[in-house]
Amino acid sequence: MLRTTFSDLFGLDHPIMNAPMSGSAGGELAAAVSNAGGLGMIGGSGSAPGLTSAEWLRQEIRLARSLTDRSFGVGFISTQRDPDVSQLRSAELQAVALDEGIAIIGHSFVVPADLIAQARRRGASIICQVQTVAMAREAIGAGADVLVAQGYDGGGHVGSIGTLSMVPAVVDVAGGIPVLAAGGIADGRGLAAALMLGAQGANIGTRFYASAESLIPHFMREPLLGAGTDDTVWTRVFDVVGNADFGPTVALRCIQNEFTLTWDGRETEAKAEAGRLQSQLDRARASGDTSVARVLASSAVGLIRDTEPAGAIVKGICAEAEAIIRARAGALID
Repeated sequence: MLRTTFSDLFGLDHPIMNAPMSGSAGGELAAAVSNAGGLGMIGGSGSAPGLTSAEWLRQEIRLARSLTDRSFGVGFISTQRDPDVSQLRSAELQAVALDEGIAIIGHSFVVPADLIAQARRRGASIICQVQTVAMAREAIGAGADVLVAQGYDGGGHVGSIGTLSMVPAVVDVAGGIPVLAAGGIADGRGLAAALMLGAQGANIGTRFYASAESLIPHFMREPLLGAGTDDTVWTRVFDVVGNADFGPTVALRCIQNEFTLTWDGRETEAKAEAGRLQSQLDRARASGDTSVARVLASSAVGLIRDTEPAGAIVKGICAEAEAIIRARAGALID
């Protein structure tokens, strides 16, 4: 069994956390990952028709609690477009999580020091996902208990530094704080590599995005399972059209489609036509047209060929990583 300071911190059997992906990581996924011995996380910024985000989050926390007696957490996303507004929204949702007894809170893309302090006063542990070394230092100063070093290889919104460079750089400044690697990890080889870089585990998104318990619409599964490693693009065009700003070093990785082939690199023109293009994107998602609608995916999407239960994914990745580490150590060292 793989044992690290991260797994010891939260009493885990396996050093794996599912990314708290907004819109896809709900209570069922979090419970399945936790039941398998990893750390399950709910994407706290999700929603559903007929529910406010706060109502949805409360519902998913209670669902997870009905399915597992193991620890799980909730993660939040704040953009940098309007910190006052985004952090007010995150504050409301974090309060829901804390009121529901959640003891593990995650934050991504900004380091909201006030919210971290509030959560720590309520006894919660804090996980901060960072895209730069400077942000890692900021998160350490704010009191993070775990850092997630997210690299360019990841799916969804990611930074501009490759995972292979980002992880050891964050490990070097983290001191005794556990660091999880994120970005392009979808199997045991990726986890083994992350551990060799000094990480204490992996935060995995796309592999769980395609899991049986994911909340993604059915029409997104075929593109995910059919895409290859060459088929993703790191683009700002969706954020430009949607007037979302995650900062100058962050863009969105998704599967290349007709929309990105047409508009990626033409952000100034896309901004001028944002209203029309956003309507086009909304219609495409409603109708399941993935030639236009975005399908988030890391560059490791080419390693994913089936939809498995999340518990099987956790156990399979860790078993493969352990076998690789044992075999490679014996083969490389006299």
